[in-house]
Amino acid sequence: MACRVADSVFLFKGRQQRSIRSQLSSSCRSPEIHYLKIHGPLKKGTKHHAYSLSSKRFQIVKSVAVPVAPPSEESLPSDTSACLKELCENYGFRQIGQPLPENVTLKDIINSLPKKVFEIDDMKAWKSVFISVTSYALGLFMIAKAPWYLLPLAWAWTGTAVTGFFVIGHDCAHKSFARNKLVEDIVGTLAFLPLIYPYEPWRFKHDQHHAKTNMLSADTAWHPVWKEEIDSSPILRKAMMYGYGPLRPWMSIGHWLVWHFNLSKFRPSELKRVKISLACVFAFMGIGWPLIVYKTGIVGWVKFWLMPWLGYHFWMSTFTMVHHTAPHIPFKSTEEWNAAQAQLNGTVHCDYPKWIEILCHDINVHIPHHISSRIPSYNLRAAHKSLQGNWGKYLNEATWNWRLMKTIMTICHVYDEEQNYVAFDELGYGDDAKPITFLRQVMPDYA
Repeated sequence: MACRVADSVFLFKGRQQRSIRSQLSSSCRSPEIHYLKIHGPLKKGTKHHAYSLSSKRFQIVKSVAVPVAPPSEESLPSDTSACLKELCENYGFRQIGQPLPENVTLKDIINSLPKKVFEIDDMKAWKSVFISVTSYALGLFMIAKAPWYLLPLAWAWTGTAVTGFFVIGHDCAHKSFARNKLVEDIVGTLAFLPLIYPYEPWRFKHDQHHAKTNMLSADTAWHPVWKEEIDSSPILRKAMMYGYGPLRPWMSIGHWLVWHFNLSKFRPSELKRVKISLACVFAFMGIGWPLIVYKTGIVGWVKFWLMPWLGYHFWMSTFTMVHHTAPHIPFKSTEEWNAAQAQLNGTVHCDYPKWIEILCHDINVHIPHHISSRIPSYNLRAAHKSLQGNWGKYLNEATWNWRLMKTIMTICHVYDEEQNYVAFDELGYGDDAKPITFLRQVMPDYA
């Protein structure tokens, strides 16, 4: 079968999706074949092979309990399995998931989860608040007492701790923190205030991210840019080269500004709640910031608020791009989009150092969160374990490493129908693409 290994894509074509592109031979268009088209920056000397997966090998047995997953990895052709392992090594992944059969629905996956993972536990919810408040207070104490040469460590801790506030508000927005909606709205609003994040505007846009994950143009989280966008303005092009390159770990600051303070981006029915959230944020800025400056001066405002806030945005940006961005994970048009594939195959589980996982309340156990956002953060690990047991071979998993970050920051830029992503420096932009070539040269490449 004329499926090829080329540059940077891992696409799954099923019989209900649009016909295989003209570059593939007519023999590839059998309705009984699912195509595994794998592109990747394979190492020098790698041989190109052809792969195909017959849909007859996949069998889903639906029942009242747990859907029977398709065959084990051992049933894949050995060369296909070897290619997946090679892509894992090249991209910095621990596992790249096999394509999910099209007849698997999101409901099938949700029904396979234990009911207990959806249960709200008030003690665990408020324990997460206690952890975040105490760790944040400890961070502020460290900033106050640390000598100048230890301040970066204090800022790293405090920025990570305040990211936990975001996760608590995140649970509140998904109605997975408390049984009382008013309590969730109050806690969510308060948790977001130190971040200068308006709770309701973020909630409305984040709901759209879950409804249209990895859908081109419709997903409100990060997605590939269009070449037409970059070519529309030299200034925009240069900004994109830095924003999707060296500044990408802080790109969420731009997203925060663009998406959450513009009233025209919200429906009339949402405006009242949006305005209340904005009023709370501006009140915090109008009262909290002057108090910080009054007590500690401008330098104190930088030390106690700005630097931890930049640390929070580092994690916000890093977590977001790792969750849904990789050369083999496609963004799809509305017509081609499939909910189960986007949420299970299009989301990445990434392990970070334990202290980060604790302070950030397991937000990076992200696949079950996209299967159902009603799962509380303290139940995500149990839900992920269940997914591993029932759907394990379809999961994308990684342990955070430099090669993973380098792959995302130097490859995952411009959308292309055939390749998913094309890197900026491969499009002939010359000196404008120097930020990307700089990253290729200086970023470590070890996993």
